[in-house]
Amino acid sequence: MKVEVVKQPELRLASVRHVGSYMRIPEAFQRLNEIVTAADLSDRDTTLVGIYHDDPSTTPEKKLRSDAAITIPGKTKLPPGLTELVIPAGRYAHSTHVGPYTGLGEVWGHLRNEWLPRSGEGLGDGMSYEMYRNTPMNAKPHELVTDVYLPLK
Repeated sequence: MKVEVVKQPELRLASVRHVGSYMRIPEAFQRLNEIVTAADLSDRDTTLVGIYHDDPSTTPEKKLRSDAAITIPGKTKLPPGLTELVIPAGRYAHSTHVGPYTGLGEVWGHLRNEWLPRSGEGLGDGMSYEMYRNTPMNAKPHELVTDVYLPLK
């Protein structure tokens, strides 16, 4: 798996919180889609983002916090049901996963448990997140492209 250290810009997001198994975050993305569609917030310049706040190897499944989100321009007013989140600019370990979302756990495990300890880098305080370059609505599972970002010090 190729991992590179990149500088990412700040991201302003509109989000829906999910608490529980990360495998159930599609429920939050469904709620996000309903709100975003009704408010006409989605366009070709927006990107879907999944934010993962907790390490599932150390946090009980029922307490895992994540957010289903979409990028939004700076002054966009958010409709009810969405919360603003800002992912700070900074240094991140980045890898691209091509294939079904079920393979993302392996990518995260590699980044945290193999790459990070060997890299000489330290884990940062920011949020870990995924950017979805396409979705199951417009791509087959083996064609899905997901960029994975792990914050660094």
